[in-house]
Amino acid sequence: MLQPRRIRMIPAAKLFLLACALTLLVIRLPNHIWDPVKSTFVLTFGFIALWRYLWWTTHFVRSRIYRLLVFPKKRVKAAAVWSDGWRPSFLHFMVVTFREQSQTTERMLASIVEECRSAGVPGRIYIGTGDVSDEQQIEQYFAANPPDIELEAVIVRQNQTGKRFAIGSVLRAISRYGVGPNDLAIFMDGDTIMDPGLIAKCAPMFATNPKLGALTTDERAIVVGPEWVQSWHDLRFAQRRLAMESHSLSNKVLTLTGRLSVFRAEIAVNADFIRTIEADSLTHWLWGQFRFMSGDDKSTWFWVLRDGWEMMYVPDASCVTIENIGTSPWERLKHNLLRWSGNMLRNGTRAIALGPRRVGPFIWWCLIDQRISMWTMLTGPIAAVITSFLFGPQALLAYFVWVVCTRLMLSCVLFYYAGEIYLTFPVLLYFNQLIISIVKVHLLFRLSKQRWLNRGDQKNKQQEGQLLIFQRVMASFMTGFYLTLLVFAVAVYSGAIPLPHLHTLNWMWPR
Repeated sequence: MLQPRRIRMIPAAKLFLLACALTLLVIRLPNHIWDPVKSTFVLTFGFIALWRYLWWTTHFVRSRIYRLLVFPKKRVKAAAVWSDGWRPSFLHFMVVTFREQSQTTERMLASIVEECRSAGVPGRIYIGTGDVSDEQQIEQYFAANPPDIELEAVIVRQNQTGKRFAIGSVLRAISRYGVGPNDLAIFMDGDTIMDPGLIAKCAPMFATNPKLGALTTDERAIVVGPEWVQSWHDLRFAQRRLAMESHSLSNKVLTLTGRLSVFRAEIAVNADFIRTIEADSLTHWLWGQFRFMSGDDKSTWFWVLRDGWEMMYVPDASCVTIENIGTSPWERLKHNLLRWSGNMLRNGTRAIALGPRRVGPFIWWCLIDQRISMWTMLTGPIAAVITSFLFGPQALLAYFVWVVCTRLMLSCVLFYYAGEIYLTFPVLLYFNQLIISIVKVHLLFRLSKQRWLNRGDQKNKQQEGQLLIFQRVMASFMTGFYLTLLVFAVAVYSGAIPLPHLHTLNWMWPR
C-alpha cells in the first residue's frame, strides 16, 4: 500500500498539474457538461455511472474492512499458533515449468529452499517438466547447491502436451508418495519466486480455520520488456489487491491464482480434483462439449467452491513473477486478454449455476456483475457517438472530459494499492476496461475458441465441415444481434430514437 515516505515529489506534482488542467477543461471548454438542455450524455447515463462507481466504492469499503479490521485478527491468531510451535507436517511443492530461463528457475528453487529452511518444515519439490532443458537446469542447480535441509526434488516428465496434464502428472506423483492430514500443497509456476516468510504467514491460516481449503497471496510482476507493460501489470495487480480483499471478506475469492496458491494436501490428491484439472470441460448450446486448455487456476477454484471449502486472500504474504514479454508485446497482450477473458466466461457460467446459497450472495453477485459490466462499459462510447450526431462533436469532448476525470479519480484509489503514483494509470485503466469488454463480448458466443501461446502454442481442435460453418455464422449473428440491441437501447435511452406514444398506437390500431 502507498506509504507517505514513498510518494515521489515529481509524480505528485505532475498529478496536481493534471488535476488542475482537467478542472479548467470542465469549467472553460464548451463541452455541454454544464448545459441544462444539451447535457444529454451526462444526464441520461448518470444512473449507470452512479451504479458502477457505487459498486467500486462497495469493493473499496469491503477491502478496507477486511484489511484493517478482519484480517488483523486472523493474523494475530495465526501468529500465535505459529509462535507456539505449530507446523505443517510436510510441504508438497507442485511446480510446473516449460523452457524457463535458467536465472528464473534458479531464483524459484532458491526461494523454496529458503522458505523450507526458515519454516523448519521438511518438503519435497515435484517439478513437472515438458522439456529436457528444464530438467538439466534443475539438476545443475541442486548439484551446485545441495540443500542442507530435509528437502527432496522429484522431476515428473509429462507424457501429454499442455499445462493441465503436467499438473495432473505431478499431483498423481504426490498421491503416490502419500500425504498426511496436516500436510500442505503449494501450487507454483516455474517463473514464481516466493518472498521471505510466505510459508510462515500462510501455513498457520489452515490451523486456525478447519474450513479453509485454499488460499492465495499478494503478487507483483517484474516485467522484462517495455515500460508501459510494467505499468499495465502494476495497474492489474493494484486492481487485484482491491478485489481480492473485498472478496475475501466473504471467505471466498474469484480465482486461486495459478502463479501461487496453497491448498490442503488432501484436496490436491483427491482423484476427482486431479481429473477436473486434467479434463475439465463445458457443454455449450452452440459448440457442444469441449475441454479447457488453460485456466487451471479457475478449475481448481471451481472444485474448491463446489465442494464447500472456504478460501481467502493473504495480503501480507507475497510472491514475484518474472514476465519475459519477448519481441511482440502487443501480440502477447492480445492473447493474454483472450485467454483470461475466456477463462472467466467459461467458469463464471457454471459457478453462477450453483446459486447464491452455495456460492454466497456477494460472490455470486460478483459473478453476475462480471457479465453485466462488459455491456455497461460499452454504453459510454456508444452514447457519445450517438449524441455527437444530435449535438455535434462537442458531445465527444464531453465524453473525453468525463472519461479522464472519472478514471483519474479511480486511479487515485489504485495508487494507494499500487504503492506509487503512475500518471499512465488513467489511460491504461480506460483502455483496459474497454478492450476487455470488447474481448468478452466477442468470446461470449465463442467459448470454445482457445489458444495459449505458452507451452507450445496450443489451440483448440474444432470439427470441420458444415457444422463448423454453421457454428461460426451463428456466433457472428448472435454477437451482432446483441450489439444491435445494445445500440438500440442506448439510442432510445438517450432520446435519439423516440418511442411511439400511446395515442399513436391507438391511432394505428383502433379498437
